[in-house]
Amino acid sequence: MSRNICIYQEFLTDAHKAQIQKTAEELGFTPHFFTPGQFEEAKDCLQSCEVLYAHSPKLLRAAPATLKWYCCSFAGVDPYCKDPAIFANPDCILTNSNVYGVTIAEHVVMVTLMLLRRMPEYEEVVRNRSWSNQLPIRSIRDNEFTILGTGNIGVNVADRMRGMGAAKIIGLSRSGKPHPAFDGVHPIADLDRVLPDTKILVMALPGTAETIHILNRERIALLPKDAYVINVGRGTAIEQEPLIEALNEGRIAGAALDVMDPEPLPADHPLWSAKNLILTPHVSGNMTLGYTCDTNVAMFCEDLKNYAAGKPLNGFVDRAKGY
Repeated sequence: MSRNICIYQEFLTDAHKAQIQKTAEELGFTPHFFTPGQFEEAKDCLQSCEVLYAHSPKLLRAAPATLKWYCCSFAGVDPYCKDPAIFANPDCILTNSNVYGVTIAEHVVMVTLMLLRRMPEYEEVVRNRSWSNQLPIRSIRDNEFTILGTGNIGVNVADRMRGMGAAKIIGLSRSGKPHPAFDGVHPIADLDRVLPDTKILVMALPGTAETIHILNRERIALLPKDAYVINVGRGTAIEQEPLIEALNEGRIAGAALDVMDPEPLPADHPLWSAKNLILTPHVSGNMTLGYTCDTNVAMFCEDLKNYAAGKPLNGFVDRAKGY
C-alpha cells in the first residue's frame, strides 16, 4: 500500500518535482504536490498523509494525529517549537532545512563590505549631490570577527571571511564546542567578556527564549566605538531601542539588519532613520537563490531515504531546544 506525502511549496521546478517523485516512488511513497494557492486541496490531501514537506504553520495545524514527520523547508522553526499544540501528534518528527548558509553568508559579506567601505555615508553624499571621497575605510583583510552562532550559517560566514583574509574569527555557541572554522569557540556565557574586543559582530542565532534580547542595552554598551553589528538570525535577538541610540550617538560604527522586530517594519519605526544602518527586508535567506532550492530538495530526498529506513534524520530539530 502506498504511503502519502503532502508537498506544499511555491519554489519547486519541474526538475525538483521529478527528483522527489523518483525518490518517493523508489521508497514506496506517493507524493502529492500543491502550491500556496491550493491550500484547501492540500489540507484535504493531508488527512491521509504521514509526511508533510512545507513551511506553513496554518497547514500543520490542520494535520491529523497520523502525521509522523513534518519537514519544514525553512531553517527557522521557532513557530513550531513555541506552541506544542500545533502538532496533533505529539510524537511527530520535526526537521528543518539548514541550506541557507551559502546565500546568507554571501549577504553577510556584502553588508560587511558596505559598512567597512562606508556605503551608508557615501549614499548620503550622493543623495545630496555632493562630492566627498576621502572617508577612511577598513577591510575584511586583517580584521577580526565575532560570530554569535556556530551552526550552518555561522560556519559559512567564517569560511568566507577566512578566505578574504580575516585575521581572527571567534565563535560563540551554547556549548562552546571547538570547530575548525573558528580560531576559538566560547560558550555564550562568555559573551560579556568577548564583546569589548569585538570589531565585527555577526549574529546568526535561532529564535528561542534564550536568544531574545541577547544583545541588550548593557551588552551594546560593551561594544567598542568602532564595532559593527550584523544580524541575520532573528530580530528579537537585539534590543532595538538602545541599538538605535548607539547608532545615532556614534557609540558604535554601524549596523546591518536583515531581521528586525516586528516584521514587516512599520513605516514610522525609528530604525528607518537610524544613522549608519543598512536595512534589508529579510532577504538574506529565503528561496530566491537556485542553489538553495536545489539543496533544499536534495536534503528532503536524503532524509526521506533515512525516514524510510528508520534511520535518524539529518535535519532533526529538538523542539524543546528550538533548533
